[in-house]
Amino acid sequence: MITRHNLAEQLRDYQIRSKHDWATASFFSSTTSYTSRVDVVIFVIWELVILALLVFSAVSLYLSHIRLAFILICITLPLFVCMKVTKQIRLARKKKRRMLLPLSM
Repeated sequence: MITRHNLAEQLRDYQIRSKHDWATASFFSSTTSYTSRVDVVIFVIWELVILALLVFSAVSLYLSHIRLAFILICITLPLFVCMKVTKQIRLARKKKRRMLLPLSM
């Protein structure tokens, strides 16, 4: 049963969550909205790994190691897609959690 006390707690939690807006240095998207520092750290690490793999593949192409460059790109693309899917899932959860609050609050 929903009581006034529970609604007040939910509103307080929502206000605390919305107050923390962490800035990120994102290479792959200009609109970043993460919910916590943990999300920021995870996605920055993912982006750095993907960027490093792309740089290594460019260097291996420069050094005429076509097979190594192809393998690195084949590893990088699924990581990039996985990062995007994970980001969309987290944003959907955040939106769903936000919709749990009643409109009157």
